[in-house]
Amino acid sequence: MNIKRWIQAEYLPILLIALMVLTRFHHFGDFLHLPDASLAVFFFAGFYRKKAFLGFLLGLAALIDYVSIENGTSGWCVTPAYAFLIPTYATMWIAGRYSAMFKTLQLVDLVKAVGLLILSASFAFVISNASFYLFSGKFGSLAVFDYITSVSQYYVPFVGSTLVYGIVGFGAVKLLKTITAFISQHKAI
Repeated sequence: MNIKRWIQAEYLPILLIALMVLTRFHHFGDFLHLPDASLAVFFFAGFYRKKAFLGFLLGLAALIDYVSIENGTSGWCVTPAYAFLIPTYATMWIAGRYSAMFKTLQLVDLVKAVGLLILSASFAFVISNASFYLFSGKFGSLAVFDYITSVSQYYVPFVGSTLVYGIVGFGAVKLLKTITAFISQHKAI
């Protein structure tokens, strides 16, 4: 296996698709299920840089949601606001694309990339929740402050699970780079 090919993102789409398929059914996870990795998937898809892949992942997310709802998962969140998942996920993809410039993954670059991951996940949280409040038709006379108070409890799991997936992803890339460097050094000997 050529480890360098993994780093160069030739197999990255396969890993990201698998991660989304395996985790999207449960947003915050439970004892038996990992939390939804969709935000991290879109972030790392930005590394791959192909806009067609962004479109593919958006379609895949919608397909997974459709299959989930058809098999008994609540469709409560599928409202006109659902369309705002496009800018929510595009935010993550753009942030991932930008953070790909931190290629060395030395401590300073890693801190920048993780900071960008947290910032973009926070912005994604605002987009998805504000659009749901404004366009879902489910909140009628609920005041904005009351809505913010009620959804603020979801901020930490929303951003936290994305951060965990991000740290694992960056750690995997760093490990692969270290292994690749080790192999290259020993081939030269």
